[in-house]
Amino acid sequence: MSSFIDEAIVDFSSGTGGSGAVGFHREKHVPRGGPNGADGGKGGDIILIADQGRRTLYDFRITARFRAENGVHAIGNKRGANGKSIELRVPVGTIVTDEETGEKMVDLNIHGMRFILCKGGRGGHGNQHYVSSVRQVPNFAEKGEPGEQRRIKLELKLLADVGLVGLPNAGKSTLISRISAARPKIADYPFTTIIPNLGVVSVADQTFVVADLPGLIQGASEGHGLGHQFLKHVERCSVLIHVVDAFPIDGSDPVENVKLINEELVRYDPTMAARPMLLAVNKMDIIPSSEYNALRERLEGLDLPLFPISAATGEGLQPLLFATLEELEDARAEAPAEVGLTLAPDQVTEMITVVKVEGGWELVGKRILRMVAMTNLNNRDAIRFLHRRLQRMGIIEMLREAGAQNGDNVYVGEAVFTFEDEK
Repeated sequence: MSSFIDEAIVDFSSGTGGSGAVGFHREKHVPRGGPNGADGGKGGDIILIADQGRRTLYDFRITARFRAENGVHAIGNKRGANGKSIELRVPVGTIVTDEETGEKMVDLNIHGMRFILCKGGRGGHGNQHYVSSVRQVPNFAEKGEPGEQRRIKLELKLLADVGLVGLPNAGKSTLISRISAARPKIADYPFTTIIPNLGVVSVADQTFVVADLPGLIQGASEGHGLGHQFLKHVERCSVLIHVVDAFPIDGSDPVENVKLINEELVRYDPTMAARPMLLAVNKMDIIPSSEYNALRERLEGLDLPLFPISAATGEGLQPLLFATLEELEDARAEAPAEVGLTLAPDQVTEMITVVKVEGGWELVGKRILRMVAMTNLNNRDAIRFLHRRLQRMGIIEMLREAGAQNGDNVYVGEAVFTFEDEK
């Protein structure tokens, strides 16, 4: 039996852009050809694609690190090739969260939905981009932009229209095998189901997806038993069918069993109280009529639509399924329309700030780190060009106002500069 893996922590890195080239036009009859250094290639992206054919995140437990190709450096006037992107398919219903910040990035809940998780770095500009009236022969080029690195938590929440909930051995697996083509392993002991099972149910020329969720126990909302591992899947379901054993072999009270599970659902997520729920009273084929009549009066006090059934024989299933379809149609009518798009993380322009540190000053911000990373710090002309950019951006003024003096060290990541105030 294949494992059901619904969480994985994975490291992703997009490719770094290739560096631009320093080149000059060389042709026999053109003795004074100008700069023509080409651009480097773009780094490859990391792209996640929601695929309804995928059932688990097992592959991401085996391989927990993915890195796209770097862009190729330009040579002379020949542009560098782009790095190859990596496209990874995940189950529909996968939630992508930044593990370091805890920020939820996207919910891949539509088949075919694409998400650019890590964007490849831009290729560096060749020296032909730096020609100006005062710089006619630039002898420097831009390095490629670094790729993005993210540690990501992938979490699968099953996408099912209807969820079957109830205590272990209530008959959920037997029920799903009776109403759909799903064939879960079934036996006469608790926690038979250790992975959620999905089945497609056909009723009145319509279909819906039902999930047989593993049995819950008291304390599940606090992580006891299978706990949070499977309670999370209930969140996706528009309608719940609570399966209760009308004749428990352990002698427990069916009414109290229903209350126990419902309390755990609400403790886990208070919105569960408003979720449509049908009560399927199972094993009608074995409970004596006199005992059921007394039980029915008590179950009616729970104020839930009541459906006596036998998952083993099929008794009473049609009324239950038609009522489920009716509830589901009402829920679908209220749900907002969803549109699948290709998405990318919001590109927020981060402020650059000046921080006083021991031994000097530090410039903090993704933008300034990217600018320095794309500068050839071994080329004096490239450094002078960076200094002028910082002046135009007001960074030199920010350092001056913060109290920086000529000769002070200025740190940007691992690079160290000497502050020079030319005012």
